[in-house]
Amino acid sequence: MRLLECSRRAGVLLVLGIAACHRQPAVTPATPPATPAPRPVPAMTTGESIIRAMHDRYAGKWYRTISFTQKTTVRLASGNELVQTWYEAGLLPGRLRIDTDLKSRSGTLFARDSVYSFANGRLASADTGLNELLVLGFDVYTQPANRTISQLLRRGFDLDEVHESMWQGKPVYVVGAVRGDTTSKQFWVDRDRLLFLRLIMRTRQGRSDFRFNQYVETGGGWVAVEVSQIIGGRRVLLEEYSDVRTNVPLSESLFDAKEWTTAPHWSRTTPQH
Repeated sequence: MRLLECSRRAGVLLVLGIAACHRQPAVTPATPPATPAPRPVPAMTTGESIIRAMHDRYAGKWYRTISFTQKTTVRLASGNELVQTWYEAGLLPGRLRIDTDLKSRSGTLFARDSVYSFANGRLASADTGLNELLVLGFDVYTQPANRTISQLLRRGFDLDEVHESMWQGKPVYVVGAVRGDTTSKQFWVDRDRLLFLRLIMRTRQGRSDFRFNQYVETGGGWVAVEVSQIIGGRRVLLEEYSDVRTNVPLSESLFDAKEWTTAPHWSRTTPQH
């Protein structure tokens, strides 16, 4: 949902004298002050330190609202593909609304630690739940690091297990697994920009590999405009974002389950280009 450098400066003492008929006393140059040692960069050896670094890098800068239109491609069991248009909006941290069908008013709402599903404008189910992709891709940058750490621990991540690797030609931190382990629950973070890249976890469909790709900078933060889910080496879901808007006014009622059908929808109130 970027390390300190220290540059050395030498001071030069310039002595200006006025010519006189008598001899001037010798001037001893002042000793330049000692250059302070470079400040050491904290080692990223735990998941907690990485989470704190992710938060601190963008604290007070990251956008608080986001909306976008999503082209969703789902691979069916038959091998055919189903293409739909979804509409998503987020109020960070913790709230995400996904309208999978505006006409029938169907979709899903994540609100803090609860998840609601709607079909034909009616509440189909309600349960406790946490969207790890929302937490790692967006909330981590806009909520206290301690809250993110607590959420991830409750979801079963081993934050004491960290190693470095390469992903798509760039260095990354891998949290939750030892080197060579690609089955344990884990997430991957870009080492330089501290952006979330990858989540591996068990889902009802099996071992799922979620990937955030094609980041673009916007609203003081970043958005991955392509998200994919891979199971068994096959891509089963592809999300492609367009008309991405950040820091736009969004009504609180959009994220209230009781107002799912009555809240003014952003796709109708926000001018489209």
